[in-house]
Amino acid sequence: MQYLKQSYTAQCTLLCSLLLVLAWVSLFAWSAVPVTPTDALMALINMDDDKISHHIVWDIRVPRLLTGILVGASLATAGAIMQALTQNPLASPSVLGVKAGAALGMATVSTITPWLGLFSTSAAAMVGGGVAWLLVMLLGSAWKGGGEHGRLVLAGVAISALCAALTKAMVILAEDQASAVMAWLAGSLAGASWDVFYTLLPVTIISLFFAVLISPILNLFQLGEDNAQNLGVSLLWTKLGSSVLVLLLVGGSLAAVGSMGFIGLLIPHIARMLSGYDHRKFMPIAMLLGACLIIASDIISRSIIFPIETPAGALLALFGAPFFIYLVRKRTL
Repeated sequence: MQYLKQSYTAQCTLLCSLLLVLAWVSLFAWSAVPVTPTDALMALINMDDDKISHHIVWDIRVPRLLTGILVGASLATAGAIMQALTQNPLASPSVLGVKAGAALGMATVSTITPWLGLFSTSAAAMVGGGVAWLLVMLLGSAWKGGGEHGRLVLAGVAISALCAALTKAMVILAEDQASAVMAWLAGSLAGASWDVFYTLLPVTIISLFFAVLISPILNLFQLGEDNAQNLGVSLLWTKLGSSVLVLLLVGGSLAAVGSMGFIGLLIPHIARMLSGYDHRKFMPIAMLLGACLIIASDIISRSIIFPIETPAGALLALFGAPFFIYLVRKRTL
């Protein structure tokens, strides 16, 4: 037991160190205006308003970095909650329609119905994702318990396809807004700012805190819903509360940076391989891994066709799909 504890501590320390290194590199790497590592350090310690490099680091790179960390941790945690809640290793915001529903909500606000602009894009994403998630859970009989995993995935695929079709139709009908919606669908940290970070911060911190609090209950779900209920778990309230957490985490993240796929699907599996199936341990590991993956993808996306940026969401999909196939082949799911 002592060995396992030291091993887990070492894993957390290693991941925190990796995140710090990636964060440091992201502050100065691949900038159209040259920024040295020294400039990045001095901008954090002693900001000089007369230096452009300091403004690039503090006004552009730092909020972009912090937003990416929050988004990566949020999507990884949301995927872990969904997989535990549905007892389905394929569950994720992408597979079960939450991401497509959020995209439809934002496309609706941006294109078809201007009066919905009274609501924020975050609210639109949460409402759209919530409706899609509710439909998937109803069609997949997940609220009743004991539903077939395959049925839930099929429901998610069907709702995702419907939402994607409606989103594309709205983009076609409102061509003047098409570029903004398509950029959001690609997913990128380029639009992150201090305002975006401060808007995302309170919702994310509170949601991640409650996600850690419910991790012992999620452990009981691994025993089966009947056994969890016999141990005193309220299935209905647990599913409702967990669903709200998922919507807050996914909706806020997607509204901030756009569509980022595969994080919620892959990261929980990698975290389980590292730390086991105890949610109290693997939930923090998943948060760190999600943050590292987002920051690494953002750095690489800036370097591919520099100085033009490749959307990080497209890069995640490019590397995420083959890796997911690898996991299936290795029978880790």
